[in-house]
Amino acid sequence: MKFRIEGLVAAAFTPMHGDGTLRLELTEPIVDHLVEQGIRGLYVCGSTGEGPLLTTEERKATAAAYVQAAAGRLPVIVQVGHSSLREARTLAAHAQAIGADAVSAVAPYYFKPDSVRTLIDCMAEITSAAPQLPFYYYHIPALSGVGVDVLEFLREGGRRLPTLVGVKYTAPTVFEFQACVEFDVGRFDVLFGCDEMLLAALAVGARGAVGTTYNLAPALYGKIIDRFEAGDLAEARRCQALAVEMVRIMVRYRGQPAFKAAMKLFGLDCGPNRLPLRSLQPDEWEKLRTELAAIGFLDWATSGGTRNENGNMG
Repeated sequence: MKFRIEGLVAAAFTPMHGDGTLRLELTEPIVDHLVEQGIRGLYVCGSTGEGPLLTTEERKATAAAYVQAAAGRLPVIVQVGHSSLREARTLAAHAQAIGADAVSAVAPYYFKPDSVRTLIDCMAEITSAAPQLPFYYYHIPALSGVGVDVLEFLREGGRRLPTLVGVKYTAPTVFEFQACVEFDVGRFDVLFGCDEMLLAALAVGARGAVGTTYNLAPALYGKIIDRFEAGDLAEARRCQALAVEMVRIMVRYRGQPAFKAAMKLFGLDCGPNRLPLRSLQPDEWEKLRTELAAIGFLDWATSGGTRNENGNMG
């Protein structure tokens, strides 16, 4: 099975009302915004989308809403991983039924696989429920606690998983990422998942990347790619340094809740977070907005103008 995405893939937020219920009518404006900004794909119900905190029915509804909103304009990858493989299979089958372009799955993260072979057994169960869809393994050891040798996974998984096309590689181990990119003459599509290290990944062969902050600063990351490809490393490093500064600021405000809140700057209020993620309080939001303004965030984050939190062009 052949499938490949180049460029920036946005890890999509799951929009919610103030009471924590899904606000899926916002998916279309979100997708419209990302398409306008040149985003090349969507990754739905992953960590950014709070997938593990949603019920199975909520995950189905979210996936369906994004597939409908994308309307074929860009590919949608649905993350279906779950601690229950039966639930994961249900989600995978649903993704295929609604017309998703690919599925992805994190490893079971409560009782964890004891080996690469066991992990592949788990992925085989999931992918068998969506045999027509390309599959990306979601490697994120910092959250899943499953730190397998991904190169070994590709070597063995390539023989046992007919739909395996690649990996969403969210770890700072660039040397292993490079080995995966180069394995079997570039057979697999290995998408890099650490936004603050995009330039390093490009240097070792990355062609595509999935990230949270590609929702927020697509123009900046697009410039990193453009300047790298043009051989202007000084400008690429300058832009990457801005991305690092942006991420460092948001991490001080608990990371994911800050990223989600920052969508308000583009007139897209994605709402609160699900516990145990703790939503930003009003005073925290004001401090975050002030710190982002201080580094000129709205000047370089997007192309074609930006919106303030009231939705007005700025």
